[in-house]
Amino acid sequence: MWRAGERTNRRRLAVVTACAFLLASLGGAAMGSDLMDRVEHGYADSDGVKIHYATIGEGPLVVMIHGFPDFWYSWRHQMEALSSDFQVVATDQRGYNKSDSPDGEENYNMRYLVGDVAAVIRHLGRDKATIVGHDWGGAVAWQFAFHVPQMTERLIILNLPHPNANNQEQQANSGYARKFQEGSASDPDILFGMPMNPQTLSFWVQDPEAKKHYEAAFERSDFDAMLAYYKQNYPREGGGIGQAPGQELPRLGMPVLQFHGLDDTALHSDGLNNTWDWLDSDLTLVTVPGANHFVQEDAADLVATTMKWWLLSRVE
Repeated sequence: MWRAGERTNRRRLAVVTACAFLLASLGGAAMGSDLMDRVEHGYADSDGVKIHYATIGEGPLVVMIHGFPDFWYSWRHQMEALSSDFQVVATDQRGYNKSDSPDGEENYNMRYLVGDVAAVIRHLGRDKATIVGHDWGGAVAWQFAFHVPQMTERLIILNLPHPNANNQEQQANSGYARKFQEGSASDPDILFGMPMNPQTLSFWVQDPEAKKHYEAAFERSDFDAMLAYYKQNYPREGGGIGQAPGQELPRLGMPVLQFHGLDDTALHSDGLNNTWDWLDSDLTLVTVPGANHFVQEDAADLVATTMKWWLLSRVE
């Protein structure tokens, strides 16, 4: 595990550790606000696949990408906080909610997921954006930054360590991913011993009103498509998500902000080690005790206010 005494003279590393009591005291995000009636909806064409997005605000572009099992609404608290200074766009990844679900496992390969993000940015008439991703959205965000750095102004990652950190210990924590790779959405125990349906996929959502939106979104989603992310992109041997075994990744030149809920049992905090060695710009690392995998929900206000501060400090 990284220790506070370690330093690197190649870059600035800001480390913020959030104490549990801080979660209740920080202000700035409209925690109870529901954006459903205020966002604008649209669709970008990604080589014939329609990618749905919700957007609010004006200013520099921030694109947010959800993970599994989720949809654009995951970012509601952060969208609310950032909308006064930025145009915030949250997408539905292909297979989810109102985006298209193309047939064929191969259509969920990482190159297409990266292409969907580029299509949204171009659709909005921009040439670059801050890219934000959680879980599978984090995997897409890392790969977008590696392969389309000219369109990546800044990078924000939530609970998905750098692909170089996907070592044997991390893979041992992700046994569920093997089951997703080998199984089918029709298997009665595929989802952590449960069947896949809108209700079980919403198991992690605590807010009863939000849960209704999630169940409706998952009614519109394709469960086989969700598993195709794992079948196409999760490493069966070594290497990180979305890359070939032994593939050397380029160093990243843009500033990076990382959040990590320390109670995450699938993506261990040890994976944060040495992230700074793979970057050429500054890294700000925010670890959140008491928050689980869905840190943008468990510590919504902290994530929103920190994200806003970090972005505003970098606006030219």
